[in-house]
Amino acid sequence: MSYHLIIGDKLHSSWSLRAALALDLAGASYTEELIKLNQPDTREQLLKHSPTAKVPLLKTEHGTIADSLAIAEYLVERFPSASLWPKDIAARAQARSACAQMHSGFFAMRGNMPFDLSRDAPLSPMPPEVKTEIERMLALWAECRAASNESGPFLFGEVSLADAFFAPIAVRLRTYQVELPAVDAAYVETIYQWPAFKVWQKAGLEEAGR
Repeated sequence: MSYHLIIGDKLHSSWSLRAALALDLAGASYTEELIKLNQPDTREQLLKHSPTAKVPLLKTEHGTIADSLAIAEYLVERFPSASLWPKDIAARAQARSACAQMHSGFFAMRGNMPFDLSRDAPLSPMPPEVKTEIERMLALWAECRAASNESGPFLFGEVSLADAFFAPIAVRLRTYQVELPAVDAAYVETIYQWPAFKVWQKAGLEEAGR
């Protein structure tokens, strides 16, 4: 089965990045369709594919799957041998919990630190609620590392869906020049060296003409 992924601009669509990384982890063959965001006809174009009018969308033999977390869980079922979540049950539970927390929260970071692969400047001044959320994010990453029983540079040792979901956070921390403890800076660098991420980043920067 070949899948068809509908995404927004690679420069700005963090949710689309998550779905693309998840598909790469699964080893799934797919085609890609980019719909530019924030255009007069963006909503009209997206409504042709889904009533959510949001990206990402994954077209499958079982219908159109909306939302990056739903796409990820669909891929877990379709590609069980890919081990998209950590193998250990405790680590797997923590990975799902961490992704759910990120997926439904951290609104101050989202609102004040828009995803932009081409940015390279600090947020000044940084609102206190953003600082609080950054501290919580780093604590969440520490909880992931503590739950892992595998060695490796990713949150749970080996690369997993958790890293696909936190990759856009790593981008925000780097592009807004947030000072990080060594362990977290190393994790951000791990994301930036992830081959699938580098492919996406290159395409995003090309969109920006850089």
